[in-house]
Amino acid sequence: MAPSFLTQTYSERAKVNDNACAKKLLELMDKKKTNLSVAIDVTKKDDIIRIADLLGPYICVLKTHIDIVEDFDMELVETLKQLAQKHEFLIFEDRKFADIGNTVKHQYEGGVYKIASWSDITNAHPIPGEGIIKGLKEVGLPLNRALLLLAEMSSKGTLAKGQYTLDTIEMAKRNTDFVIGFIGQNRIYDNGDNSQDFLYLTPGVGLETKGDSLGQQYRTPHQVIVESGCDIIIVGRGVYGAKDDAEIKERAEKYRKAGWDAYLERIGQSQ
Repeated sequence: MAPSFLTQTYSERAKVNDNACAKKLLELMDKKKTNLSVAIDVTKKDDIIRIADLLGPYICVLKTHIDIVEDFDMELVETLKQLAQKHEFLIFEDRKFADIGNTVKHQYEGGVYKIASWSDITNAHPIPGEGIIKGLKEVGLPLNRALLLLAEMSSKGTLAKGQYTLDTIEMAKRNTDFVIGFIGQNRIYDNGDNSQDFLYLTPGVGLETKGDSLGQQYRTPHQVIVESGCDIIIVGRGVYGAKDDAEIKERAEKYRKAGWDAYLERIGQSQ
């Protein structure tokens, strides 16, 4: 049996991953020495562009919630695509689709946001069943897009756990041409035989373990990468909530280093 993906480098994993989007992500993580994703949950177009440009050198994935942007237009996403090319990061629209296949197909392809036309990665709740994957795949696969399934969530009292999580993994294993991994808190599936390498992206990461008044619970990069075996840390207000641009970059570098150092420890390489 081959070594677990836990002990392999991102570069090694890129070489055996057949999904073009996952391969690209693993390669740029290795090249830029970052496993940091920042969620920019701000409501103004100019703020998103400014923060994305500041964060570009430090991140592997930019996570957006495009439907909270008050002055959205297609110029915004074109600019984000240009910044993604400039800084070498992927765009992840955190849409959390949760409807039947035919409905999500239209939500993904059309409407106001035309998500599939610009977002490398999106995600979905598996609760409607496997039809949600099939509907999104019809749109996203021809464009070399990729899907993450919400296997677990970081909020207090979540129902996404136990058998629900295990069933989510089985859905993913049947759709590896499009599903590249999970939003989750732990590496639940790692068979160690190189048959499928799923990526685990983990929200709720903070340099100090605490929570907020709305039920968010935080874990450190070390807990997420080393103890839980996940791959990418997702940070939000802990980075973009800084008082000025200089501090945003300072915080991004601090999180980038913490995540990368944890990864090096996990694979047994010196820092």
